[in-house]
Amino acid sequence: MTLEQEKDRIRRCTAALYQASRTVRILTGIAWSPKVKEGFFATNAQQLPQVDYPKFDASGPLALVAEARRDIGESTIDSWLARQATSIETGARLLSACGTPAFLELSGELYGTPTGALRDQLNTPYDLACRFDTMIESFSHVDLGAPAAACHLAQAVAEDMRSAVQKMFGAQAPRVEIVDELSANALAGPKRIRIRRSACFTDKDIRQLVNHEAHIHVATSMNGMAQPDLTILAAGHPGTTRTQEGLAVFAEFITGSMDLDRMRRLADRVLAIQMAVEGANFIDVYRFFLERIGSEEQAFENARRVFRGGNVAGGIPFTKDVVYLDGLLRVHNFLRVIATTGRADCLRLLFCGKLDLDDIPALYELTQMGLCRAPKYLPPWANDLRFLLCYLTYSSFLNRVNLDALKAHYQDMLKDVPQRQPAIVTQVLE
Repeated sequence: MTLEQEKDRIRRCTAALYQASRTVRILTGIAWSPKVKEGFFATNAQQLPQVDYPKFDASGPLALVAEARRDIGESTIDSWLARQATSIETGARLLSACGTPAFLELSGELYGTPTGALRDQLNTPYDLACRFDTMIESFSHVDLGAPAAACHLAQAVAEDMRSAVQKMFGAQAPRVEIVDELSANALAGPKRIRIRRSACFTDKDIRQLVNHEAHIHVATSMNGMAQPDLTILAAGHPGTTRTQEGLAVFAEFITGSMDLDRMRRLADRVLAIQMAVEGANFIDVYRFFLERIGSEEQAFENARRVFRGGNVAGGIPFTKDVVYLDGLLRVHNFLRVIATTGRADCLRLLFCGKLDLDDIPALYELTQMGLCRAPKYLPPWANDLRFLLCYLTYSSFLNRVNLDALKAHYQDMLKDVPQRQPAIVTQVLE
């Protein structure tokens, strides 16, 4: 096979996979009708929601994936293509299995589970969530100042978002819309960013949304759409979710947009999914969130994220929200490794479209072949390599520090110091 024939094979295969992915719209397929929330609160949150899902015919996307598989061989690039095919196939089967025990199994294959091992094979997302929860709780005796008021309404947030996307994308900027129903406070795509009308936001929330939604999700979508030879890079199928969300959460960290409230929200999602795996029903999880945040509407929305597509009676949740902590660890550790091993040349590949970290070797080869194009849009922090590589180098060095020895030293030093907020610190915080 000549080089041009090989390129044509890859183009043909990715085009078939992209076509298959377009019908496997998981979040759309498992969305709840607005009437579900109305009915739940009409019973004073005392009865399980009544949810129905449309029948999904998986035959179309599965046939397209089968067509693509006939062109897949055994090279590094073919392994990448096979992973895309498997993800799309599994996503189609997930939509066909809503409400059944198979839904949880398929969800776990796509996104992982709270008790599934992380890449270090030592910890799990549930371990991490519990650790975050315990550590955040340990700060309860410290005066952190009053939490920021959620005083920004959707209209003000939309205006800030329009300004941010106009600055980054210019004439290609997606439109920003305010909608009545959404499973999150905001969702972003290459053509539009939707913000839930009933949501309220803090200043920090707005920065999180800009860095998470616009600078990552929109940017990688638009970069993927600018890949004429590798159209699959424009498809946000489940196989790319862990890295895309991990990259987006890392963006919150590196830009100083992350805070304890946001971290607790991410941890609480994992804790709630595990509750549902162990049998907690929708009302149990709703009350868990209500106790945490105090808002009935937001508690409902958070619980809905856990049960959409599954069974509100318990035992069958949707595990997608596990990927935020898992993905963050994977992305952060990947960036630290490439910074300390002289492979920072791979950094920009992360933004060339919708991809998983394991896709990097194949995409490097495809770049050498002239099929994968450099990303047009990069978040500001990824453009500032001097700061980013400095941060990652320092972060990697911390792994060499014996924290146990330091902990023993400082705990001994502070053992006679009462655990209360010193007045001088309070004055500074004020």
